[in-house]
Amino acid sequence: MTQRTGSFTRQTDGSQSLERGLRLLRAFRVGSSSLSNAELAARTGLPRPTVSRLTRSLVDGGFLLYDTTERAYRLAVVVVSLADAFHHATVVPAIALPLMREIADAEKVNVGLAVPDQTAMVYLAAVRHSVDSVSRTRRVEPGTRVPIEQTSIGMAWLAAAPPAVRGAILERIAEKAGDAWPAVERELGRGIAQAQSLGYCTADYQPGHLTAVGAAFRGPDQLWYGLNISFPPKPGGKRAVSRYATLLLGLIGKIQSACGSAGA
Repeated sequence: MTQRTGSFTRQTDGSQSLERGLRLLRAFRVGSSSLSNAELAARTGLPRPTVSRLTRSLVDGGFLLYDTTERAYRLAVVVVSLADAFHHATVVPAIALPLMREIADAEKVNVGLAVPDQTAMVYLAAVRHSVDSVSRTRRVEPGTRVPIEQTSIGMAWLAAAPPAVRGAILERIAEKAGDAWPAVERELGRGIAQAQSLGYCTADYQPGHLTAVGAAFRGPDQLWYGLNISFPPKPGGKRAVSRYATLLLGLIGKIQSACGSAGA
């Protein structure tokens, strides 16, 4: 069933305790280096006694450290090893980055490569050379998360994903959006349809500051990756979008060709 649908499926039940513990680890973000039990409970929606039991296990397991000065928890160094293992499992980011940098340098634009994690796209590589104020002040690097439903890179990835995978992610986004879901669904429908028709889609993640074109491609590891180019709004916006979309699709071709050569 997993092979047929593209969505991981097992008949055995998962571990609820493990899933809750992983929710605590996901609560850590840049700017939130230390979190107390109360803060973790607020971020995850889990009861305080449950959080207390889980943080004890995560400390014992070496995934969290307890900071006695701040009376809060920090991620342990093992997460660095996990990230290193992830990066060594695929050649795509290392191959893509110099090709992305060529376009970013020549065009003074931002170029990013990302994969999904629940309802967010997580950047694996990013080069920022746009001269807009957002690009000068907003930190985007490996590990940065952006909402799938608000970004061209996210909607393009959704358009390429197997239907079962896309449906599961849309359910998560709908739950997160709440009453705003009808408007979110309309924008998602537009972006997905555009990507499936043209091979790319557009979005204004930073309205008035940045326009982005996004597309998706399958790597040699059979994972789907999102790729985008973002730039300040320009006169003759449609021509600019068309031009950068052509560059984006050409970049995907170069990455796939280079990946094929690396695996030969």
